[in-house]
Amino acid sequence: MAESISISADPNQPLLVFEELIPQLEALWMGEYDEIACMANTAAALHSAFGHHWTGFYRVVDNELVLGPFQGPIACTRIRKGKGVCGTAWQRKETIVVDNVDAFPGHIACSSLSKSEIVIPLSDTKGEVRAVLDIDSVEPARFTAIDKEQLEHICELLQRHIYS
Repeated sequence: MAESISISADPNQPLLVFEELIPQLEALWMGEYDEIACMANTAAALHSAFGHHWTGFYRVVDNELVLGPFQGPIACTRIRKGKGVCGTAWQRKETIVVDNVDAFPGHIACSSLSKSEIVIPLSDTKGEVRAVLDIDSVEPARFTAIDKEQLEHICELLQRHIYS
């Protein structure tokens, strides 16, 4: 198992960062199938590589999203289905990119510093959402089509690894 992440790509070239990061994530997961362990290393690696305000997972537990492994400031602990960006992504079973969280109806402000957000659901083999990856930025409109595509790819790889 790899014990560190090393990114040499220019942070202003996110596709190159993702290209370096993805094989390192797969190495981190190799031989480890515990959901929380894999999520913890994924959150830490993404947070380290991109330096977002908050990077982490919420897991579906008893029909609520419950805070899972994360990097960043203290966060909301529980989110109901259909509430906020995370609960809405869970309900819709689709990625949601929010350029301005203040304009998102029902946004849950865990931190007043967050200005934009991306949430990607992770599903099991039956198509049921089991968790969401949530990333917040202090910059408005921070998440691009490249971020969406690459983060969805990472989540697809992770969900195949831990839910298969």
